[in-house]
This record gives sequence, structure tokens and C-alpha cells, in this order.
Amino acid sequence: MIHLKNLERSYKTPAGQTWVLRRINLEIREGEFITIMGPSGAGKSSLLNVLALLDDSWQGEYWFREQAVHNLKRKHRSELAKLNVGMVFQSYHLLDDLTVQENIDLPLSYKDLPRAQRQSLVADTLDRFRIVAKKDLFPSQLSGGQQQLVGIARAVIHKPPLLLADEPTGNLHSGQAKEIMELFRTLNQQGTTIVQVTHSEANAAYGSRTIQLRDGWLVSDTSNPELQPYEAVKE
Repeated sequence: MIHLKNLERSYKTPAGQTWVLRRINLEIREGEFITIMGPSGAGKSSLLNVLALLDDSWQGEYWFREQAVHNLKRKHRSELAKLNVGMVFQSYHLLDDLTVQENIDLPLSYKDLPRAQRQSLVADTLDRFRIVAKKDLFPSQLSGGQQQLVGIARAVIHKPPLLLADEPTGNLHSGQAKEIMELFRTLNQQGTTIVQVTHSEANAAYGSRTIQLRDGWLVSDTSNPELQPYEAVKE
């Protein structure tokens, strides 16, 4: 599904150039459930934002289902993301001026679906996440955990081929967290490719492959035991 070749990301700071991703070579196959782990500042969220086509300021090659993303204009990258990617943000990213119901419906608006079908999908999703009573509220009227549930509901409602999740259960209590991870497992079994960033070993156990980042470098990959050690890669 995805192939990254020598992908790098940096920021310009008063002190010079700060690298957050270095020479990332990564293959993500259809149907995988991958966990990205590493200490704070390792580049995990930066990598997820690149995969989600939210960040254009990187160098290298990015192939998505045989399409050369690195050669696409911003408009075409955005269209590719809308049709193929669901994203669960650590900070929710709900639209403040839309109700819960309208936020969840948003991804469906990019698809050519009859209004009745969209309404039915939204109703089913509200029920699935047990937030029917919150449907007419705005994000500012919700708790952090409730906003997280709405964000997850929005990400999965259009059944994207690729689901990306940044600390998806960070604001949920243990019971809700387990339900969400079980949902992710079910979606994965149904064919959805999932990439999650987490510090939770329990969440990581739901995946089939774990990669570790450190200081922007990919330092280990359970599917590639021959990966060079961190100290060698940095040379």
C-alpha cells in the first residue's frame, strides 16, 4: 500500500536545521496493523502526519498504491487523503462550529452518497459509539474523552482503506480504550490497514508489527530483524 524511500523531515530554527525524520525507508502492506513506538520527540507523530498527507514539507519518495505522492500537487494529495485515509488525532481536531452529528458526517460529504444513506450511517455510528444523546452538542460542550470518541467515529465512518491513529485511547478510561482497540482489530480483520502511534504496550499487542523510532531514525522493525542498529544508521 505504502512505500517510503529515504524520507526526511526537518524544521528551520534560529539554531539551524532540526531533523525530525531521517532516511526513513518503510513498506506498509495492505491489511497490516502496525504500531509505531518510541520516546517523546522520536518523530512518531511527524511520521504519521506525513503518512496522512497532512504535511508536505518533506523530502524523499512516497508511493501510495503505485501513485507517486512526491510528484502530486497539494490539491491531488488532499483528494487522495479524503478518499483513502481516516485520521484519529491526539488533539481531536473537531470543527468547533459543527455539532457532533455534523462532525461525524463530514467524511461522507466527500463521497457521492444519497442523503438518506448518509443519515443512516451517521445514526448507526452514533449508536455504535453510544453518543446519540450528544449528537446536537458542539465540541466545546464535550469532555475530552467524549471528543476523542467523536474523533474516532469520524475517522472510521467512511471505512477508509487506511486508518491512522495518534494515541487513540489517550483520553479514554480503560473500558472505553479496550472497546476502541477491539473495534480497530475488527476493522483490521475486515481489511483496513491500520497504523497507530502509542506508548501503551496493551494497545501495541493488538498490532501484528511494531516499529521503533528514536531521534527521527527508524531503529527497529519486528518484520525486519536485519535492520541496522541505531548507532550504525546514524553514521
